[in-house]
Amino acid sequence: MTEHDPAIARLTQRPPQAEIDVAVGELAARFGNRLVTSMAVREQHGHNLSWTPNQPPDAVIFAQSTEDVSDAVKICAGHGVPVIALGANTSLEGHTNAPYGGVSIDVSQMNEILEVHAEDLDVVLQPGVTRKALNDYLRDTGLFFPIDPGADASIGGMCATRASGTNAVRYGTMKDNVLALTVVMPDGRIVKTARRAKKSSAGYDLTRLFVGSEGTLGIITEITLKLYGIPEAISAATCQFPSIKAACDTVIETIQSGLPIARIELVDPLTVRAFNNYAKLGLTEAPMLFLEFHGTEKGVEEQTTRFKELAEGNGGGPFNWTTKPEERTKLWQARHDVYWAHQTLKAKPEMTGFSTDVCVPISRLADCVTQTIEDAERIGIVAPVVGHVGDGNFHTGPLFDPNDPEDVAKAKNFVERLVRRGLDMGGTCTGEHGVGQAKIKYMREEHSPETLNVMRAIKRALDPQNIMNPGKVLDA
Repeated sequence: MTEHDPAIARLTQRPPQAEIDVAVGELAARFGNRLVTSMAVREQHGHNLSWTPNQPPDAVIFAQSTEDVSDAVKICAGHGVPVIALGANTSLEGHTNAPYGGVSIDVSQMNEILEVHAEDLDVVLQPGVTRKALNDYLRDTGLFFPIDPGADASIGGMCATRASGTNAVRYGTMKDNVLALTVVMPDGRIVKTARRAKKSSAGYDLTRLFVGSEGTLGIITEITLKLYGIPEAISAATCQFPSIKAACDTVIETIQSGLPIARIELVDPLTVRAFNNYAKLGLTEAPMLFLEFHGTEKGVEEQTTRFKELAEGNGGGPFNWTTKPEERTKLWQARHDVYWAHQTLKAKPEMTGFSTDVCVPISRLADCVTQTIEDAERIGIVAPVVGHVGDGNFHTGPLFDPNDPEDVAKAKNFVERLVRRGLDMGGTCTGEHGVGQAKIKYMREEHSPETLNVMRAIKRALDPQNIMNPGKVLDA
């Protein structure tokens, strides 16, 4: 197979309108008023929070079952029409756009929690369940699901993008917490990737093949997740530092010492200002770590004491911590609302912002963050930084005027330098947001031609027509 695989390149323009019209007609006969073609709904399903233009599908189907998804995919496959899965539509890199037209299959109505096996610490659910709805449902069982991207994302979307969040340093990412999937393949077949056992050596690990595939290999319609016991005691804390480096050095020492910290988030002074504006936190505008500790009451007290010692060794302080649920909730709600908080930093009303991420080895984190902040200051762009620094992942939210070509170009160049800085430091172009459309061009810089050809071989084998979310993850 050549580097430019004709099978992947085949769908680089819209299918003939006649084929789309026939497919939409057949879908209307099958789904009735659950197929929608109004422009307003279609544009909602092409929405994204980057500078990628809105590219709406030709129709939207509101699926309610695995069989609905299977039937829709079979009809689309019969006419070579693209299929784009959509859940809560909180993705950030143009994942749900329809650059070649086609049909958006909205699974938000597939929102049932099917089985909770409390004794086995797992749950089976549909992809439209959101993370908040899941934890609300689980609360009386004494269990919770820890993966928490800032938005109230759907579990299916979190699987598709291999999501992460503030708890990843202790509980891992989606790839570590998905036991099994039901997936509708590009020809409409229904495949179960695994069973509920906590581990298996039986064959290829298909579950992790689909986790992070961004809907380009199949559509996830059922998920089995690991669950965890709600900790006996939880404390949250903030600690300010004299510099980004001092904060990052404390993170490295915390990880190396084996301290079982649950959350450790880096917040730069601009983001602290934004939190004060938006959530009225009243914090000092300095480099800061937000933290959370889980365990027994004694264990949490020991963890906080040990962290305070590490922080003070790097000039950190004051160190403030609390076990009051309302204070913890206020702190982490502010962190999850960071996108909206960053909007308070706009110099003029017409400006907007978006969030992008990179991930580097933790030993290079301070260098990467510091150089990114210096780059933003040098070119005169407001680009606040916040990050899941326990695993080397951080985000920046540049603000720009979308109607000013020079401003847009400045923001794009800033992001390009950020990504290449991360790659030069042995990192990745995206730690948790995914590739989507926006970061396809960096795949050639991050991966060798041989590696990309293996990915293309998998795509070609499973989706020979290239109808599953084309134009994402891999180029031609």
